[in-house]
Amino acid sequence: MKIVVLIKMVPDVVEELEVAADGKSLDTEYLRLIANELDTQALEEALLLKEKYGGTVAVVALDAAEVDDALFTALAKGADQVFKVTGGDGALSTRAAARLLTDALSGIPGLLPADLILTGAQANDDLDVLMAPVISRLLHLPQLGIVTQVSVDTAAGIATVLREFPGGVRGEYEIKLPAVLGIQAAEKPPRYVPVAKVMAVMKSQAIQTVPAALSAEQIFLQVAEMDKPHVTEHAQMLEGSPEAIADQLCEILAARGLV
Repeated sequence: MKIVVLIKMVPDVVEELEVAADGKSLDTEYLRLIANELDTQALEEALLLKEKYGGTVAVVALDAAEVDDALFTALAKGADQVFKVTGGDGALSTRAAARLLTDALSGIPGLLPADLILTGAQANDDLDVLMAPVISRLLHLPQLGIVTQVSVDTAAGIATVLREFPGGVRGEYEIKLPAVLGIQAAEKPPRYVPVAKVMAVMKSQAIQTVPAALSAEQIFLQVAEMDKPHVTEHAQMLEGSPEAIADQLCEILAARGLV
């Protein structure tokens, strides 16, 4: 079985994020990027599937600060190949990033067709849950998102997938392979690898670079303005019956020109 995992680098929200002087971007002087948490869940699920059914795991990521560390860590965890897509600098929309990755996947000899393409269901800087659907549309493959468990019948070419819904509800689906899955959580926590093992991998293995195939269809996201939430002095509490509260709320919204 052949599995491809897509990894994205995102700002580490443990650190305080500051807006740059241009008012349109984050201040990168002290900004630290880390692998998206749900993408690491997707990698763990891929490694668990490899251990259970055999096969290979390839990891692909767009070039960004700290991405080499993330890719070498993936190799240390058990990935067979890692690829870095270079030349796609800029703030990419989800659609543009998905097209960039799709073009790269199609341009790497022997990488496609893959039985499964896994990515995180979402990221802390991209909460629209669209990466997996856009990738699947561009590759003309079926997809499911918010996935928490995967089992595969390799002979039949079918995966059985558990998908989460609000309220603690889960649904079980069968999806024909090849397919794209947006992983919410792996069946086990992502494995830890010591720094010494990562350092050893850096000396013995290499990251393969793939030039980005930019096209006119790719739209780079233009940020008009970025600002931190404004601190307000107080909250206005509404009291009374539901009808009275609704009337008060409508008056407030109307006074502010919102309705």
